[in-house]
Amino acid sequence: MNTILVAGYKSFDVGVFSNKDPRLTIIKKAIERDLRRLFEEGVKWLVFSGNLGFEAWVLEVAFELKKDYDFQMATIFLFENVGENWNEANQLKLSRFKQVDFVKYAYPKYEHVGQLRDYQRFLLENTDLAYFFYDPENETKLKFIDNLMKNQEGYRIKRLTFEDLNELAENFSEK
Repeated sequence: MNTILVAGYKSFDVGVFSNKDPRLTIIKKAIERDLRRLFEEGVKWLVFSGNLGFEAWVLEVAFELKKDYDFQMATIFLFENVGENWNEANQLKLSRFKQVDFVKYAYPKYEHVGQLRDYQRFLLENTDLAYFFYDPENETKLKFIDNLMKNQEGYRIKRLTFEDLNELAENFSEK
């Protein structure tokens, strides 16, 4: 295991609309715990697609962990024009994805529906494992990549679930 695809809910999927949302403290604690374990197991690359929400939170925690671990980060955006209509705050988050070790764009612009499928397949074929914040019971468009991951032979998924977060929150509040 060397290269991890980071994927998961967008912030609006989980109702987190502010960096001051108290749930983010728990989510980031879980991310830090999981990333530390993965880096200690030998992970060398984190691969992002540039989505706001879980990916941005992982990116933020990963930048903090750079002082403790030797790993690299890549962002492979679906399109070159990703985020061009985003507000200033989201543009700032997007700019962080461009401050990683490797940045590429899969396509210049949208041309046909098959691009997303091909892009997702490319990401899975070039990573060993996914760090995935998704619960099939809280279904979103992520169900498509979830199915691709499940159907790719030998592909591993490290899931972050709402149950994990609730357990961490309970332990956190007891302290």
